[in-house]
Amino acid sequence: MTQTLKALGQLALLWAIYLGSTWLVGFLGLPIPGNVVGVVLLFSLLCLGVVKLEYVELAADLLLKHLVFFFVPIAVGLMEWGGVFREYGLTLALAIVLSAVLPLLAVGGLTQLLNARRRA
Repeated sequence: MTQTLKALGQLALLWAIYLGSTWLVGFLGLPIPGNVVGVVLLFSLLCLGVVKLEYVELAADLLLKHLVFFFVPIAVGLMEWGGVFREYGLTLALAIVLSAVLPLLAVGGLTQLLNARRRA
């Protein structure tokens, strides 16, 4: 029972950080999603020691353990997009491949260039 209450308290803390960051984004009019700001805020609080890992560890482990359940609605929703995939599937696949390969090649080339300059 105490583990359940501890997990609920930790979930409440994570939720408070999320709600606070969502409010902050709305208040400041930032073009960034509130959950992204929340992750950065949580990371900063953890690094600064304001929030200790023990304060969120149990809830974070629970959420990560069941992460796949959060993606099931997305996968089911994609079933309704069959026509879009039929019509634009090749374009989408090409965009996905290029957006994965081009940064990889750019970072690899830049790394080799910087290593060659450092050795010279």
